[in-house]
Amino acid sequence: MNIATTPDITTLRQDLAAAFRLCHKFGWSESVGNHFSAAVSADGKQFLLNPKWQHFASIKASDLLLLDADDDSVMDGPNAPDASAWTVHGTLHRRNPAARVILHCHSPYATALACLADPTLHPIDNNTARFFGRVAYDRHFGGISDSDAEGAHLADAMGGKSVLVMANHGVSIAGETVADAFEDLYFFEKAAQTQILAMSSGAPLAILSDEIAQATCDGWHGYRGMAPAHFEHLKSELDAVDPSWRD
Repeated sequence: MNIATTPDITTLRQDLAAAFRLCHKFGWSESVGNHFSAAVSADGKQFLLNPKWQHFASIKASDLLLLDADDDSVMDGPNAPDASAWTVHGTLHRRNPAARVILHCHSPYATALACLADPTLHPIDNNTARFFGRVAYDRHFGGISDSDAEGAHLADAMGGKSVLVMANHGVSIAGETVADAFEDLYFFEKAAQTQILAMSSGAPLAILSDEIAQATCDGWHGYRGMAPAHFEHLKSELDAVDPSWRD
């Protein structure tokens, strides 16, 4: 059976298409840039990616490109993806097959956090502590990420973490499923918002101890079922307005 038409791939296409639409709905899209991807093969080398410069609000499941990270010739064709998307997502999927879904965007508060001299997300409440020990920081902005060297640099920077705060740039989230990754993107933006707002008061942050922060982070494991439940609800909201993302 063709890998692109199996039932699991159809569901994956629809979930990733929904993530694009939801990203725009929440105000996290940016013109026709940024990119989400999802691995199809076990080794991560075959993956779905959004087409070059198609607005997130218009993406349908059938629009997503099925690419091979080892096949550079795709960049020579008429349907070549965005060079930055290919460089970053192709490299990340090739080098980290455990990162099944990778969501990259410039959501406002996560980007504001990334633009600080010290972009560390501190554990100051439940949502910020959710990411305790899970965040990698790339503190060396290298311009547009459209070279093989920059792709390798970002892959090294992310390492085995599920969140990469990219200095002067934005955030990338890795997850096992689209629902998992989107839930982390959702909560990371809320966490960044909480920290930015708290810092804007000018008062010192009440940072949790490492022990309490780790316990809070561990406590979130029991709530993992929130991700698919939340994602299903969000998809139902999309369906109520425009179900074309499923096509």
